[in-house]
Amino acid sequence: MSESEPLTAFGLNCSLKGTDAGPSSTHLLLTEVMEAFGGHGVHSLGIERVVDHDVRPGVTSDEGHGDEWPVLRDKVLAADILVLGTPIWLGHAASPAQRVLERLDAFLAEFDDRGRPVAFDKVAVVAVVGNEDGAHHVSAELFQGLNDVGFTIPAQGVTYWVGEAMHGTDYQDLPDGSEKTRTTTRTVAANGAHLARSLRGEGYPA
Repeated sequence: MSESEPLTAFGLNCSLKGTDAGPSSTHLLLTEVMEAFGGHGVHSLGIERVVDHDVRPGVTSDEGHGDEWPVLRDKVLAADILVLGTPIWLGHAASPAQRVLERLDAFLAEFDDRGRPVAFDKVAVVAVVGNEDGAHHVSAELFQGLNDVGFTIPAQGVTYWVGEAMHGTDYQDLPDGSEKTRTTTRTVAANGAHLARSLRGEGYPA
C-alpha cells in the first residue's frame, strides 16, 4: 500500500444487542472514536455489530457453510486500524468480544507475502462502556489477545466510560456525554493514527 493513501479504520461492536434492538452505548463510543480518527486523516471503513452476523465458534478463518466471520475478517484485514468495542458484563468483556479474539487466533498461522503474520503493521485500539468497574481488566484482556495475534497497541490505546456502581445509567443516556471520555478518545485517535502511519512508513522486519 502506498504511503500516500489515507489510513483506514474499521470498528467491531461487540454489544450483545443487534442493530434491530436499537441504540447501543458501545456503538456511540465507537462512533466518537471514528470521528476522532477522522481528524487525523483516517478514513472509516464502517462499524459492524458482531451479533448481526452468524459468527461461528472456532479458531479458523472460515468455519464452513454459513459462517459469516470471513466477511468481517476481510474488513479487519483491509483496515490499518482495528477499533474493538465492548460493554462490560459481570466484570468481563461481552461474549462477542471473546468470540472475535478466538477467531483472530487464526492470524497466528496466516502470513503476508513477506512471511510475517497478517496482522503485523496493523494497529488495534479498544473502547469499553459499562455501569460497573472493570474497564482496565477488560482492556488488559483484549490488549493481550490482540497483541498476541500480531496487532500493535499504541500508548494509552483505550477509551472508556463506566458509570457509578449499582446504577443503571448508560453512556448514551448522558445528556452532555463525558468530557473526560472525549479527551481520552482524542488521545486514542492521535496515538493510534501516529502509530499506524509510522508502521506504514517502516513496518516490522520479515
